[in-house]
Amino acid sequence: MSTRNAVVTGASSGIGEATARELAKQGYHVYVGARRVQRLRRLADEIGGTALELDVTSEDSVAAFCAAVPEVAVLVNNAGGAKGLATVAEADLDDWRWMWETNVLGTLRVTKALLPKLIDSGDGLIVTITSVAAFHAYDNGSGYTTAKHAQAVLHRTLRGELLGKPVRLTEIAPGAVETEFSLVRFGGDADRAAEVYDGIDPLVAADIAEIVGFVASRPPHVNLDQIIVKPRDQADPGRFARRS
Repeated sequence: MSTRNAVVTGASSGIGEATARELAKQGYHVYVGARRVQRLRRLADEIGGTALELDVTSEDSVAAFCAAVPEVAVLVNNAGGAKGLATVAEADLDDWRWMWETNVLGTLRVTKALLPKLIDSGDGLIVTITSVAAFHAYDNGSGYTTAKHAQAVLHRTLRGELLGKPVRLTEIAPGAVETEFSLVRFGGDADRAAEVYDGIDPLVAADIAEIVGFVASRPPHVNLDQIIVKPRDQADPGRFARRS
């Protein structure tokens, strides 16, 4: 049997990097995409994959990336992120545009471009990493929660539109995962980012990657529609059991 290809976006760190490693362990040739190409190349060298520059907010970048992937059986839409914690009254429209371009339109661009190849694979799988923010609204998080709700609905809509096609769709919605996520949200403020996980045992990137690996290893007739995963210390986006 020939090696099957997988694509992971946002693969230069965190969940994306860990997912690329997990899929490579399962025997996939993994095409890793992100803007930080040096990190990608190191990862690709380690896992025997292919590193390609990818900016999901750019039509040209997505087109070039997807054209370079000859075949694909698994797509992991992981690129995304949050910026800021502003109220609606104080919303920064540039932050909102970035979050919508990255989480929503980025997912749309890559999925749309690779969909014919996923169908042609005969057993395609689209995994979209959303968030518990795709199910809950929380104070000061409207830019991110609206983007994640929209990304999730985009993914869920495909479940019906692709019914009868050989493509499975899984949404994985993580809670608090300690990665560079909060560092990006707070503009590189490491102290503020660390406070998010203070007093809890958060998930780590490998926890989510292992779930992606499990999903990818299911037989073609098994579709895991939604998986919500949180640390034991978390109930909802802003509700934690913190130890002093």
